[in-house]
Amino acid sequence: MMTKLYVRARTLMDREDGATAVEYGLMVALIAVAIMVTVGLLGGALDGLFERVRAAIAGA
Repeated sequence: MMTKLYVRARTLMDREDGATAVEYGLMVALIAVAIMVTVGLLGGALDGLFERVRAAIAGA
């Protein structure tokens, strides 16, 4: 799905008249969504990892 969005964005950007502010805004929005999804998916795992490290340091 992300590949299709990337290809679509590149197609819009490769036009001779250039990308408009709307197109750049859409790209920024897609990047923001990707970052939020990644942080949401990895957030719990990283929290658990840091908690284990904290406990190991406190026990040492």
